[in-house]
Amino acid sequence: MTQQMSPSIYDFSAQSIDGQTVPLSNYKDKILLIVNTASQCGFTPQYQGLQSLYEKYASQGLEVLGFPCNQFGQQEPGNATEIQSFCETRFGVSFPLFQKIDVNGSNAHPLYKYLTKAAPGIFGTAGIKWNFTKILVDRSGKVIKRYPPMTKPENLSKDIEALF
Repeated sequence: MTQQMSPSIYDFSAQSIDGQTVPLSNYKDKILLIVNTASQCGFTPQYQGLQSLYEKYASQGLEVLGFPCNQFGQQEPGNATEIQSFCETRFGVSFPLFQKIDVNGSNAHPLYKYLTKAAPGIFGTAGIKWNFTKILVDRSGKVIKRYPPMTKPENLSKDIEALF
């Protein structure tokens, strides 16, 4: 009888903003900060903080992965081209962005089904509550911590540095 291994973050893939399939195994040995994003949200200025973290720590192995989502107040209505253009021109985003996905419900992306089980929110609830929820993953693919939307990216430096 073979024992089935539980899935790892590296077992998933996602579509990049330009439509390419990206296996998350491409990010093995990297520290990941995975964020569900939106362009018309009160937290949208956090793109700037996320970009700053990426610029500060990319050379040490941090990858920020942005997953646009329209599930919260329809605050990400644009298509992939509009989202990418907005992020690049407004906030200088150069970290990887992916196709718009659902993070909750029956149509949730499999990666987010995995992440929400691995890092439940406050009171143990699985569902993502709003845009700009951040999930930190260590170099071995272990989900370390989930941060609520109001946690500013710059406040994650200490936790990221602890993983170097």
